[in-house]
Amino acid sequence: MPRGHRPRPDANEPLRASRDPINDDGGRPRAPRDRQYRKQGPLGRMLTTYGWRAYAIPVLVVLTVLLVLQAFGVLSMGRSEPNDDATQQAATNLTSRNPNPAAGTAPVGAPTGQLTGAVPNASALPGGGPYTEKGAKTWHVVPGSTPKIGKGAQQTFTYKVAIEDGVDTTSLGGDQPFAAMVDATLANPQSWIHDDQVAFRRVDKGSANFTISLTSPMTTRDACGYTIQLETSCYNPELSRVVLNEARWVRGAAAFQGDISAYRQYQINHEVGHAIGYPNHVACPGNGKLAPIMMQQSFGVANRDIFALDKAPQYDNDNVCKPNSWPYPGAG
Repeated sequence: MPRGHRPRPDANEPLRASRDPINDDGGRPRAPRDRQYRKQGPLGRMLTTYGWRAYAIPVLVVLTVLLVLQAFGVLSMGRSEPNDDATQQAATNLTSRNPNPAAGTAPVGAPTGQLTGAVPNASALPGGGPYTEKGAKTWHVVPGSTPKIGKGAQQTFTYKVAIEDGVDTTSLGGDQPFAAMVDATLANPQSWIHDDQVAFRRVDKGSANFTISLTSPMTTRDACGYTIQLETSCYNPELSRVVLNEARWVRGAAAFQGDISAYRQYQINHEVGHAIGYPNHVACPGNGKLAPIMMQQSFGVANRDIFALDKAPQYDNDNVCKPNSWPYPGAG
């Protein structure tokens, strides 16, 4: 058969395609495959070429710009800086620290007024889990130490961590979790170490400036006083002991609305504040502001609630603050 000719199809056979639709162009010129680009603008061509990746490119560009700005301090990405309003408003009452706290015998921090009328609901111990009512009035040191935390340009305070004998810490996970909470709180940049003059170092042997002790309520009453019959904590300079009431450690305070961790951070920072030279309590400075760390937040964050326990003029107003666990909130 001459080349270039095809046999006639047999009328008795089924019809078959005479060309390969994929490989045979049938001898006709084909339109250029990129004709679709001529009908699209730059955006359309980018979408056709890159697909879903075209949407990701501008997002990545924006994120890159934000990260660069953050690196140079232009943006904070939601993190509060040490000089923000929250830090300043809570730190304004921390300018009178006595670098040489005078030794004495009177407990520092427990209310000493005379309660008139019913106990404010904000001051009462909330309901909650069990705690040891009465311990042995002796303490055992929890093993462990830390390096120096903070600059301590003026003072480095050494501390021990202890548990009263007879206090059952099983429900708290044992003695070590209590000690770890103390260490982590004092090492937080929002705590006292934001002040370059102050540093802490935990020891478990030899002498220390003070001992931070988890203590039963009945022993706390002996160490802190019980003039106003409320569960409280204090610093006892005669014992060189920060006395943290286990009843409050377990149940917290009404102002913190069940946030036990935040309350415990407050409890540590407040009583350690007394130990390092802040003997005085302060009032809420204004509605809606963060409570200063040296406000008696165990009894409430409204000045009127504290005025029921302490008739000092600074509490004779209607200011209500927000609970706050830190001397320098927002620092870091």
